[in-house]
Amino acid sequence: MSGYPHQPGGYGYGAPPPPQPYGAPPPQQPYGAPSPYGAPAQPYGAPSAPYGDPYGAPPGNKPPKGDKYKPDHGAASAPPAPGGGYPPSASPYGNPFAALLPSAFPPGTDPNVVACFQAADRDGSGFIDDKELQSALSGYNQAFSLRTVRLLMYLFTNTNTRKIGPKEFTQVFYSLQNWRGIFERFDRDRSGRIDANELRDALLSLGFAVSPVVLDLLVSKFDKSGGKNKSIEYDNFIECCLTVKGLTEKFKEKDTTYSGSATFTYEAFMLTVLPFLIA
Repeated sequence: MSGYPHQPGGYGYGAPPPPQPYGAPPPQQPYGAPSPYGAPAQPYGAPSAPYGDPYGAPPGNKPPKGDKYKPDHGAASAPPAPGGGYPPSASPYGNPFAALLPSAFPPGTDPNVVACFQAADRDGSGFIDDKELQSALSGYNQAFSLRTVRLLMYLFTNTNTRKIGPKEFTQVFYSLQNWRGIFERFDRDRSGRIDANELRDALLSLGFAVSPVVLDLLVSKFDKSGGKNKSIEYDNFIECCLTVKGLTEKFKEKDTTYSGSATFTYEAFMLTVLPFLIA
């Protein structure tokens, strides 16, 4: 990316992944590709409990209607938990608003990157917020919306505190170089926008095989013209790819066998999707 300091080795959040994940069995097809025709599958959204049961309610027999719950005073009992008496379920992703721990610049960080962060960190707190990050990136001809900036911050910190430290800032800075390179490589007509076919190829280069239906939805969502141009510009391309990459990585945490299928609890599903909607 023009104007960016030289990128050291070891960074590349947005770089094309290696041929296969470390330690994982080699996939037979691109991750996310549809299953072979005719393979049995559970209909998406099929209820796992009889229709009419409260969604997300824990399994178990309900007491007969009209009977009051009477505890067994002869046995030890735990104090009632909040939320209707059900213990809170453990979240596999932690608190999305957990405080961000202080960090330091990785060894060998370009002095220009350090200076850029320090200029944005006006109060010397060791953190910069979303608007400060937006301003810092604009100094390198990277004009991003606050939503894109917040999505970047979420993916590099895994929290919605909307603050980043030196370590995360460095990762964001160098990763944007890779995203710019990918965009320019697939913007073959040099129009400053990429269409659906170019976006498909860009996502494939990152290891994500999305269906034509999903591809059309992505272009429609991230096209600034509301779908008239059927293409997306660089800043929205960043947001699009970060969304696909982030959701895929969350999905892969559950799909340990790379089968293209995973099981989520209701809470885990909400905690996976909502951060991308509220960024």
